Amino acid sequence: MKNLQWSIPDMQSAHCQARVNAAIQGIEGVKVEKLEAGMLSFSVEKEDVKTALQDAIEKAGYQVGGDSEKASSCSTGCCG
Repeated sequence: MKNLQWSIPDMQSAHCQARVNAAIQGIEGVKVEKLEAGMLSFSVEKEDVKTALQDAIEKAGYQVGGDSEKASSCSTGCCG
């Protein structure tokens, strides 16, 4: 398994973290190590799983990566 860490700048509140967690829960081959404000640490079995993971996060309304110092562009309106 490959360990990775992604920045998800707009995922700040517990509500946002729960949305992302629910979105990625059913993806086979992903093990969430830590989910916290603005950050997701996880392991993947195969490289191609990362695409499904990123798609699920974006479908939930969040962008992967980016500068956490920028103003929020959260499409769900829950983070500011």
